[in-house]
Amino acid sequence: MTDRKDTKLWGGRFDKAPDARFDSFQRSFAFDRRLLPYEIAVDRAWAKALEPIGIFSANEVKQTLAALDKIEERAENDHAWLEKTGADAEDVHHFVEKALVEELGPLGWKLHTGRSRNELVATDFRLFIMDAASETEAAVRALIEMLSIQANVALDNVVPMAGMTHMQHAQPILLAHFFLAHAEAFLRDIRKLRLAAEGANVCPMGSGALAGNSLGIDRRLVAAELGFTRITANSLDAVSDRDFALDYLFALTGVATHLSRLAEDLVIFASQEFAYAILPDEFSTGSSLMPQKKNPDCWELIRGKSGRINAALVGLLTTLKGLPTSYQRDLQEDKEILFDAHDQVTEMVLVAASALFTTRFNEQRLLASASDPALLATEAADYLVRKGVPFRQAHDIVGKVLKEAEGQRITWTELPLSELRKFSTAFSEDLKQSLTLTAALAAKNVPGGTSPEQVKKALAALDDRDWGDEIFSGIAI
Repeated sequence: MTDRKDTKLWGGRFDKAPDARFDSFQRSFAFDRRLLPYEIAVDRAWAKALEPIGIFSANEVKQTLAALDKIEERAENDHAWLEKTGADAEDVHHFVEKALVEELGPLGWKLHTGRSRNELVATDFRLFIMDAASETEAAVRALIEMLSIQANVALDNVVPMAGMTHMQHAQPILLAHFFLAHAEAFLRDIRKLRLAAEGANVCPMGSGALAGNSLGIDRRLVAAELGFTRITANSLDAVSDRDFALDYLFALTGVATHLSRLAEDLVIFASQEFAYAILPDEFSTGSSLMPQKKNPDCWELIRGKSGRINAALVGLLTTLKGLPTSYQRDLQEDKEILFDAHDQVTEMVLVAASALFTTRFNEQRLLASASDPALLATEAADYLVRKGVPFRQAHDIVGKVLKEAEGQRITWTELPLSELRKFSTAFSEDLKQSLTLTAALAAKNVPGGTSPEQVKKALAALDDRDWGDEIFSGIAI
């Protein structure tokens, strides 16, 4: 093999060097260096696969594997070398080949036999997403654990609150029920993260640039070496497919959206108008002008960053929508936004978990909100239903009772029985037994309901949940 002065992975048919500005513009090592561990793993698997088909000798495989080990170790520990060697590398693939040639001489060029950067980057990226999804899942599980801890504390104290729809007080619920509602959403996110990881679990190596491999490479051997359970079915699709990246971004948008909802709840709960939550000093900030301020910046930033995650998904969808079949350089734009989305979501989840753990709740204020007699209106309608009044009629009767009480500027439960009976003779002395906060909560004793008994079961099911291969949000029947 003759020496080469040109260290590019291409260029034999070019007479002129790339324009300097364009050359800088098209390089991706600054961000795809993050794929270096996966690139080296793929290189190891490829080196081993080249021996059975006669491209590498056993000794060449040994030398190449030793050089790859050295490159990996040096990249981790010698940042000056990493920066120097990567300074003129087009991408992570070029970087490793340059480093191999530095270690092995011409043998370093031999590893790229029969393969393309098109399949390499798809494989590296899939491996990254499989690991990234597991990392995000671990963070989400930590957040669910914090929700469980808060729910346990709230259930031990049987803390009620005013449940709301349309941001209006609706019916009393338990605070623990509120926390478990958020836990269910994040459990669904875990399932989506696992589905994204499974979608990425397909190996493109052996697909070549688009047409496949002509040297008889054992694709299944390479895939198994890398930990994949399947190989791609079509070489042309394999190099252009980024659905696995979309799947992961979609899972991240789910996490971010649910974080945003939790953040919105906590921002509202911490306001003076609600005063349900007591902001921890460690996760709050003050004002540069107003000494009295304690701001929920932690939750506001989480809420704000969720838009950035949604934009990443839309951005990649927009990039992909106009591409023809096969690999196009546009696909270089898939990684930066996904790397950033992954980093942001993981950090958002971990910050949210810590902030939630240190947040305390004003039980007296929550009790006061749940004790509003207006929240028992549905209980009164249900009472009439049990007396034989059709629900629609019962609903109308209670509405008129409430209107009468508003006119008298009293709560409707202060109306005497004699006046209530003017609206319906079904009202009797036993009405008062139904119109208590305790009775209203206990009445919702159905699976998924907010009664103390059902919330205790739901919390136990969450704490005992099997974190195996399947995560289902729901109750088996």
